[in-house]
Amino acid sequence: MAIRLNQDKEVVERIKEGLKRKGGYCPCRLGQAEKNKCICEEFREQIADPDFEGYCHCMLYYKTKD
Repeated sequence: MAIRLNQDKEVVERIKEGLKRKGGYCPCRLGQAEKNKCICEEFREQIADPDFEGYCHCMLYYKTKD
């Protein structure tokens, strides 16, 4: 398993700017609940799932199975 940034540098820049504006909370989610703090609760659960491979909700991170 590996976690990496999206290979699209433009997406990474946009999301990082959004994270700065929202104080570290996912720019793709409404509200500033702790579960929306990057890396969000949803993606942490997906990381824990050995069968999951894919992007987090905002497309910043990608989890591989290998």
